[in-house]
Amino acid sequence: MRITGSCHCGQLAYEAEIDPDDVIVCHCTDCQRLTGTDYRVTVGAKPDDLRIIRGALKLYAKTADNGRRRLQYFCPECGSPIYTTGENVDAREISIRTGTIDQRRDLPPRRQIWCSSSVPWLGEVGGLPGRPRD
Repeated sequence: MRITGSCHCGQLAYEAEIDPDDVIVCHCTDCQRLTGTDYRVTVGAKPDDLRIIRGALKLYAKTADNGRRRLQYFCPECGSPIYTTGENVDAREISIRTGTIDQRRDLPPRRQIWCSSSVPWLGEVGGLPGRPRD
């Protein structure tokens, strides 16, 4: 599936080919802190299948809870996280943050990881009162 995306400020834009069946929710504590929320959602792609069409990424490297080094790429202006990858064997795939993808409504998650770090109230969110806009 071909996707397009951008950061919050619009300084950075990209396009990529992804597998829509490779959408994952991660509940690890690193993802919680890196996203500023209780989980992150990504879709996998091959590094050669992502093309930056506007702007330049900034890199932050972090050793993850599992001991592997993770490379976090983000917009240097607004800080929007764009994708993450690893080193060596872990560099064969990148994980694009679905919140930056224009077609994100068409990418439902297929599985979850690090569920031991999940917030206990997550399943109750769907039952909360809501409004279409605020």
